[in-house]
Amino acid sequence: MATSTFSCEDGMEEDGVSEGEGKNLGPCSGPNRQRDLCTFCTISLDQEEVFRTKVFDKSLSPFYGEDFYFEIPRPFQCLSFYVFAKGVFQRDLPVGKVSIRKEELCKFSGKEHWFGLQPVDPNSEVQGKVHLEMRLNELIIENGSMCQQLLVRIIECQGLPLISGQNCDPYATVSLVGPARSDQKKTKVKKKTSDPQFEETFNFEDSRCPDSIKLSTGISIFNPGHKLSEMCNPTHHCQIQMCRLAITLNADWVCFVGCLSLVHRYLLQPKGNGKSKTDDLGSLRLNVTYTEDNVLPSACYTPLRTLLLKSPDIKPISASAAHILGDICRERYEAVLPVVRLLLHHSRLVPFVSAITVLELENTQEANTIFRGNSLATRCIDDMMKIVGRSYLTVTLKPVLDEICDSNKTCEIDPIKLKEGDNVEVNKENLQGYVQKVFSSITQSSSSCPPLMCDVFRSLRHMASKRFPGERGITRIFVLSPHLHPTSSSAGLQSSGNLSKSSFKESYMYDFFKSFQEDKCIEKVKKVIKLTVPISRDYLFCFREIQKRAQGRKRIGKRNFKKRWLRVTNRELSYHKHRGKEALCIIPVKNIRAVEKLYESAFNRKNMFQVLHSEKPLYVQAGNCVEASEWVEVLSQVSRCNPDRLGTFHPSAHVAGAWLCCRSLSDNQPGCKPCTPTLLANLQLDIDCDRETERIFSLLTSSYSKLQKMEDACASIAVYQGPPREQDDYSLFTIQDPKETFHTVQQITHILEELQREHDTRSGTAQYGSQ
Repeated sequence: MATSTFSCEDGMEEDGVSEGEGKNLGPCSGPNRQRDLCTFCTISLDQEEVFRTKVFDKSLSPFYGEDFYFEIPRPFQCLSFYVFAKGVFQRDLPVGKVSIRKEELCKFSGKEHWFGLQPVDPNSEVQGKVHLEMRLNELIIENGSMCQQLLVRIIECQGLPLISGQNCDPYATVSLVGPARSDQKKTKVKKKTSDPQFEETFNFEDSRCPDSIKLSTGISIFNPGHKLSEMCNPTHHCQIQMCRLAITLNADWVCFVGCLSLVHRYLLQPKGNGKSKTDDLGSLRLNVTYTEDNVLPSACYTPLRTLLLKSPDIKPISASAAHILGDICRERYEAVLPVVRLLLHHSRLVPFVSAITVLELENTQEANTIFRGNSLATRCIDDMMKIVGRSYLTVTLKPVLDEICDSNKTCEIDPIKLKEGDNVEVNKENLQGYVQKVFSSITQSSSSCPPLMCDVFRSLRHMASKRFPGERGITRIFVLSPHLHPTSSSAGLQSSGNLSKSSFKESYMYDFFKSFQEDKCIEKVKKVIKLTVPISRDYLFCFREIQKRAQGRKRIGKRNFKKRWLRVTNRELSYHKHRGKEALCIIPVKNIRAVEKLYESAFNRKNMFQVLHSEKPLYVQAGNCVEASEWVEVLSQVSRCNPDRLGTFHPSAHVAGAWLCCRSLSDNQPGCKPCTPTLLANLQLDIDCDRETERIFSLLTSSYSKLQKMEDACASIAVYQGPPREQDDYSLFTIQDPKETFHTVQQITHILEELQREHDTRSGTAQYGSQ
């Protein structure tokens, strides 16, 4: 999604690209035919690469199968796809390219197309625009006759292409070509810039009658002294004619201009239109989705935004504006994303997801089919996890995946895909080791899980447990999101995540699955779910026996430790003299600033940890090392969002006037050791609500006919109080309360009409050459 500027509106653009496959890549015949190409594809905005696919080994018809979704952050002219042959001992060689101009993207948007590859020719690698002023004057020369003078002022160029990733040294030539004479002039060279400011004026004179003028003015942009790429000529240095512009001046133009000056901006074109004769280079299958939104002033969107934000409160939820959008745009997967973004920004997503989940659960008959369909609820959850879970995914899996990529061990165990010389036992051992590392990273990630995700999962689990009492089949949604765990361990994690001894399809995967169906793996998954998605908002650890040191004591001694019962919820930590009795002390979770383990030498006791809060530290001895780790983990998890968390701590005690760890005297001395990082995946969203609302307006407008059908369906049901006569027209709509739904649809229709009027009022016709 890019930001452009149109007269009074902001244009927002976005692109989604599905890299399908290549076919018959490389020249068809001759010495240049490459039989075993290892290829990859890059995506470029003009000449700037923004993405690249993985390398596909030794195939002339590779299947890339990769999706890229990105915002376009700047103006551009072309979206280009380059296919390269991977070089081993030399640079990667270009096979061909597909280049789609911006104005043509809408023609291909949303559909799969096969595009023939074109040669990568420097003469066709063109972008940018030139700002010109032209004036035609009549002059009287010495013999008294009339003379035509053409004044050409080159003001500037913008967005010229980069050469090998670097700014060029451009200059421009102006050529006047006519039947009887030709003339050419050039500007000074501008160093290292893609936006040269020329500000030079050239005069051309012709003594013929104005009616007989038919000239061609050419402006060419050059880059002098540049070494051409190897595919052209690796031994010559020459100037490249980067781009040109040709303007024909005839009598009509002369009559129109007179003595007025014309100031225009023109897009630069390739030399010779960038066409060259070449062999068949193959073709590339692409699915490009391109969207450009013209965003109105914020006040224009207030009615639609307000109606959407009221959605979680509408009863029934199927009559809300957000649910109606999902209903009429059911076939368009991208329709849910702007709603999720808008609700996220205004902290309304959790109640909306909860409401639509209740509706889905009412229509779910068996626990093992929960959240398996492509419903509005699963689509909202999916988009929420893509947005909110991105940083969590990075924190959790990037280190271990980097380690796996760097080690580069073979893991193929499919007998059909094994290569000659492969040792399947070694590969199986490699795969098992890799997956175990990923599995451990995921099951130890509870403290990193974003709070918003925890809130959503907690709500989902609570409602699912009410609909289907018991935990079997309810844990799937956290562990199994394919967008949060896209690793080779997903299959193994799924078998553990279902908390059941599930079956498998491939016989060669038997040992692999068997290791993840062991009780210890299932218990680890249960633990991370317990910490991340507790069934109750209050329950975490309920009354565990510990030894607590009296707070504020200065001396070490057995009498300072008392047997107590410790209890923690999402809201508070408390200790009690007797199990289930009144608390002796309550520490609000929001006041906890750090939870860290203590050196054994601090009190000559094992399994000690400390809770640092707004008052004196609380020193606790757990029953064993496992319990100590669990206490530290759960307390760190519930307090991870507290704003006043400490950066350092003392790993020992302050006794007899000094800290035993660093010997500092003051008990207020900052800690001597860094606190254990919680690696919290903070939710940092940069959401433009006006733009998301404009996207929703576009979606509703494009589905206006379905909106009208829903309105007719509501009216029909309300009037006839029975099954509709033309059920097929709206059988896919969810209409629980026809009167409430009818009212919402009418509100949406009225708002769409108002917004369309605003667009019509503010849209103007842009002339080619204007700013």
